[in-house]
Amino acid sequence: MPTLASDLRNKLERAVIAARDAAEVGARAALEALAVHHHEPYPHMKPRERQLRNQLRARARQLGDRQDRSGRLQIDHLAHECAYEHWHRMLFARFLAENGLLIEPDDNMPISLAEAEELAKEEGVDVWVYASRCAQRMLPQIFRPDDPLLQIAFATEHMLKLEKLLASLPAAVFTASDALGWVYQFWQSKKKDEVNRSEVKIGAEEYLIMTEDDILAIVD
Repeated sequence: MPTLASDLRNKLERAVIAARDAAEVGARAALEALAVHHHEPYPHMKPRERQLRNQLRARARQLGDRQDRSGRLQIDHLAHECAYEHWHRMLFARFLAENGLLIEPDDNMPISLAEAEELAKEEGVDVWVYASRCAQRMLPQIFRPDDPLLQIAFATEHMLKLEKLLASLPAAVFTASDALGWVYQFWQSKKKDEVNRSEVKIGAEEYLIMTEDDILAIVD
């Protein structure tokens, strides 16, 4: 497999940095729509939404988000992790598709993202939900159906921004041997710059969930 040429690496860097900003905005909006930060559920929320809210609030506290005496919860850590999960689910779905590893579960045949979108429409589900089903066997660490963070839905405007960024990347990015390593570095670059300027050490939540070797071992 070839390595990323400098022009492709620059495109990937711009896309990933922009995706982190867009994903964090979308994540926070989605979490606030479920009243995760609020001291109580919104009156109109259905039982399933209330259950999901409780799961998300528990995750936030595990990540270090603090709750005040009124019940209001900070969701900074939760929003960061939610952004990471949603963007990387999309990114790795395309990574698998470009390498012929996005497998349709019924026929056990590789499909493209365009084909996944058509099949998703037939089933009446979101394309990324459908792609997740196809990808679970290959990357169960990323495509986890029981993860409450992946059960929330970003608003259409935020998803369109992320999908546009993903589509802007040439296919060659996803077949380069070092692309995944660069993805992780670029995702962390803005936070690392902020930490370096503040001279505060990076907390545990800022370390990456999977390494480049973990992914490459799956597809080798």
